[in-house]
Amino acid sequence: MPAEKLDLSGVPCPANAARALMRLEGMDAGAALEITLDDGEPVTNLPPALEQEGHTITARRREGAKWVITARKSQ
Repeated sequence: MPAEKLDLSGVPCPANAARALMRLEGMDAGAALEITLDDGEPVTNLPPALEQEGHTITARRREGAKWVITARKSQ
């Protein structure tokens, strides 16, 4: 179960990536963050942005019109 949840519904790119990265920065290494995103550009762009910073996407699922991804903070 993720340690924290972050709802970025309605938050456009690149602001959603900035908010997710800021939240991950304050978390312990190895902690998980469950992020809710809109379909389209946010779910296409956010996971690669997190991976580029060294974090790992461990899950991705669709929930209606939204997506929920789980990111694990890098060591």
